[in-house]
Amino acid sequence: MSRIVVVSGNPRPGSRTSTLAVAVGEAVAARTGGLPPTVIEVGELGPGLLTPGDEATAAAVSLLREAEVLVVATPTYKGSYTGVLKVLLDQLPAQALAGKRAVPVVTAGVAPQAGAAEALLRQLLTELGADVAPGLPVVEADLPETKEIAERYAERYAGTAHSGHSGR
Repeated sequence: MSRIVVVSGNPRPGSRTSTLAVAVGEAVAARTGGLPPTVIEVGELGPGLLTPGDEATAAAVSLLREAEVLVVATPTYKGSYTGVLKVLLDQLPAQALAGKRAVPVVTAGVAPQAGAAEALLRQLLTELGADVAPGLPVVEADLPETKEIAERYAERYAGTAHSGHSGR
């Protein structure tokens, strides 16, 4: 059973991006026999993200390091992932995600934006050593179908999870 951690990089906890990420984590867990996902709402860490020794941030970093599968989600901000997500991931040392599978999930107003931001998030996760699964760029107009999107993605994910495919 895999330990799945969902990271919502939206500054607003409980956002539509977060809802999509949790649905993806739950669907992947159901398909792969994993435990229900643990969720990190980066927006809830607040100023602690920038405070050395902050307990909540340290706990979030520990969860990242202990995960087997990471679902890392962000809305598109200024053509990329959010700053709060980057600040959290910057606290990981080089290759901290080696041996972990990562699923980049990105929401945006239009498909080209989502695809471009997904490529940047993929690059960041790869830099940290993760085995990056095919990403999930989603346009905001499709978010009412979050559950269906998550189920379709998990079906594809289950087919690539053990094939050694990195999606790169």
